[in-house]
Amino acid sequence: MLVGALVDAGADSKAVVDAIVSLETGATVSFEKVKRCGIAATKYRVVVREAHAHRHLPHIVKMIERAEIPGRAKQNAIAVFRRLGEAEAQVHQVPIEKVHFHEVGAADSIADIVGAAVALDLLQVDTVVSSPLNVGSGTVKTQHGILPVPAPATARLLENAPVYARGPAAELTTPTGAAVAATLAASFGVLPPITIAATGYGAGDYDFPEMPNVLRVILGRSTGADEALTVAVIEANIDDLNPQVLAYASERLLESGALDVTLEPITMKKGRPGNLLRVIARPENRETLAQMIFAETSTLGVRLYTAERRVQARTVAEVDTRFGRVRVKVSSEGSYAPEYEDCRRIARESGVALKDIIAEANYAYRNQTK
Repeated sequence: MLVGALVDAGADSKAVVDAIVSLETGATVSFEKVKRCGIAATKYRVVVREAHAHRHLPHIVKMIERAEIPGRAKQNAIAVFRRLGEAEAQVHQVPIEKVHFHEVGAADSIADIVGAAVALDLLQVDTVVSSPLNVGSGTVKTQHGILPVPAPATARLLENAPVYARGPAAELTTPTGAAVAATLAASFGVLPPITIAATGYGAGDYDFPEMPNVLRVILGRSTGADEALTVAVIEANIDDLNPQVLAYASERLLESGALDVTLEPITMKKGRPGNLLRVIARPENRETLAQMIFAETSTLGVRLYTAERRVQARTVAEVDTRFGRVRVKVSSEGSYAPEYEDCRRIARESGVALKDIIAEANYAYRNQTK
């Protein structure tokens, strides 16, 4: 589905076909236009003459290395298979070199992974951002028998990634797809701020009546704006901690990269007064800051969830006041605010009241922009 979507968005289908032929797996691929629930999409078809082959990782790596495909595509494809091998090794408790790639070692799955790597390279994609993944539900028949959805390898590959289950009781994210997403996606979350250049839809085999069985890709160039961001929110209710320690913990969290830390008085069970500690963090800092909360406070548990935030693009101007130079944050809508730390430093050094320093900086900025 991903290969079909990338070709639908503009990747050269012939170049993908030639790359798969050069693998010499016996697989032939083609593309055709289809519809799924009324949505026009491109179907990537793989026809295999071999019986289901069980290959080991070193064999697959050699096949990719000798194929006539771009260097970056080779690196990405090999990285996906290594990630998949690690997951299978953990699931079956065997060394990675002894992992038998059953379904994923077959020519059709090799064509899927290499085709995706080649198509991404053809479109010169530098960064991949994935939405949360619909893994499906129910069971799936595999070489290891009937397994629950998501399959064990899929679940292992998608640890720490946002997933959900909606729609038909079927496997909607395979180990192959999970490995590609887990390896090549720089992050998971909302659509980043971009200028859209193209979209593409790749079709799955089935045409479900209740939802289009398609995968969409959106190609674009980053705008550099910060108006759409995904953040992690970490919360804990605390009713048995010295306020001095709680204040210190808040400082440590900010020093360690938290975007914001707030304390809110609350009434807990049995009428106990407590505090709600809420930390807003970048997704990549979530686990580090959660562990810091455990280390610096008395809480035995935290709540973690993902949220979206909107912030205006901003610039920084400098103004000269009677007391010194102050930076002023200016939003894209024209609102502004003197930098608190600058005003605080000048107030301490000069002995002038902080409120007067802030008022002076506001006055200087207004005069400067008249």
